[in-house]
Amino acid sequence: MNDLPMSDLAGLLRSATCPACGHHIAVPFLTSPPQPLATLAWPESEAEARGLPRLTLDFVRCVDCGHVFNAAFDYAAAPYRSKPNRMFNRGGGWSKHLERVRRLIMARLPKKPVVVEIGHGDGSFLTGLAAARPAGRYIGFDPHGRQDSDRPNLEFRRELFKADDEFPSVRPDLIVTRHVLEHLTNPLAFIQSLSFAASWLKRGTIVYLEVPCVDRAIEAGRTVDFYYEHNSQFTTMSFRRMLRRSGARIDFVGHGYDGEVVFGFVRLEGERRQAEIAAEARRYDGGARRAQDVIADQLQALVDQGKKVAVWGGTGKSAAFMHRYGVDAKRFPLVVDSDQDKVDTFVPGTGQAIRHATWLKDHPVDVVIIPPQWRARDIIAEMADRGIHPGTVLIEHKGRLIDYFRATHPYRPARPHRPAKRA
Repeated sequence: MNDLPMSDLAGLLRSATCPACGHHIAVPFLTSPPQPLATLAWPESEAEARGLPRLTLDFVRCVDCGHVFNAAFDYAAAPYRSKPNRMFNRGGGWSKHLERVRRLIMARLPKKPVVVEIGHGDGSFLTGLAAARPAGRYIGFDPHGRQDSDRPNLEFRRELFKADDEFPSVRPDLIVTRHVLEHLTNPLAFIQSLSFAASWLKRGTIVYLEVPCVDRAIEAGRTVDFYYEHNSQFTTMSFRRMLRRSGARIDFVGHGYDGEVVFGFVRLEGERRQAEIAAEARRYDGGARRAQDVIADQLQALVDQGKKVAVWGGTGKSAAFMHRYGVDAKRFPLVVDSDQDKVDTFVPGTGQAIRHATWLKDHPVDVVIIPPQWRARDIIAEMADRGIHPGTVLIEHKGRLIDYFRATHPYRPARPHRPAKRA
C-alpha cells in the first residue's frame, strides 16, 4: 500500500519517457543542487574547477519498470566526443568480476568468432578476449578509446558503432557493451537498433551488456551514485524490462562485483515481423516516389490535352494531394468543395480560391479529380443529386490516376451509379 495521501497526486505525477522501457509516467526520485560534470570535466586548475558550469540533476523514477533517470539530461552538455569517460578500478573484486565475464563470453563463442566491443576504452577487455581465442577477429569502436593494437586479429576504431553501417559489413557473432548504456539518452533505442539490424540481415548475434546497478543504492539510501554523466540508472527490473522490450531473447541475467553491476546475454535472433514491416515500408516509399513522377506526368497530359479540370476538396487530403503532385493555381485554378465553411477561402500553400461545388453545374468540366478516394462514392452520388455530370472522374490508386468507373479498385460499389453525361 502507498503511504501518500491522495492530495499529493498532483505533485507526484510526471510526464517523462523512460529510457529503459518507454513508459511515459514517472515520479520524483532525487532532486539535488546543480552540480558540475563529475567524470568528464578534468579541470587543470583550482580556478577552472570552481568555475565549472553547474548542471541540473532532476532524477525521476519510472513507475512501470523502476528505472531512475535524469529528466533534465542534455547529451550536448556532456563532452563525450572530446573527453573520454575514464573508468579506473584495479581492485581484486573487480578483477574477479572481469575474469568471470570473460569465461561466460568464451563459452558462447565459436572457434573463429567476430567480436565487436562498443566503447572499448583502454582496450584491455577486448585484448583479453583476442588473446584467449586468437583465431577470431576483434574490433573495438570508441570515438576516444585506444587506437593502437599489436595483435593482427585486433583492431581499434576511433568512431561510433552504427548498426546500419557496421552490422552488414562486420557481421559480428558477439557484441560487447560495458558501462556505455548508462550514458546514453535512449539505451532502449540503441539495443532495438541492433535487434532490427539482426532481423533485417537474418543473422543471430549474441550481445553482452553490462551497467551499474542501483538496487543496493536505493536500498541503502546512497546518493553518490547519481551524477550528471550517468543519465540512466538501472535497477535489475529496469534492465530486464529493457532487454525484453528490445526484441531480443534473454539468455542470462546476473550480477557482479557484489551486486553493484547487472549484466546479461541476449540473442538477437531477429523478429521477422520487424523486417517484414520494414520491407513493406520500403516498398511503399518506393511506390510513392514513382507515383510522384507518374501522376505529375498525367496531370500535365490533361493540361496539354486542353482538359478543363476541377479538384474536389480544398483542404486536408485534397490539399495534401495538390502539394505532393504540384497542382498549382496557374494550371489548375478550379477547386470546389461542398462544405460551405471552406467556400471563399483559399487552398493552403497553392492559393486556389475554393468555390462551392454547385459552381460546376453551370460551369461544366471535363475531369473531376477526387483526392480522398475513400469518399469518392459519396461525392459521385452528391454530384448526381446536384446535376453535376463531369466527363471523367479520376482517383489515385496504385501510383497513378485512374478512371473511377472503368478501372478496377476497391472504392467502387458493386453497382456504381454513374452520373449521366451532359448533353
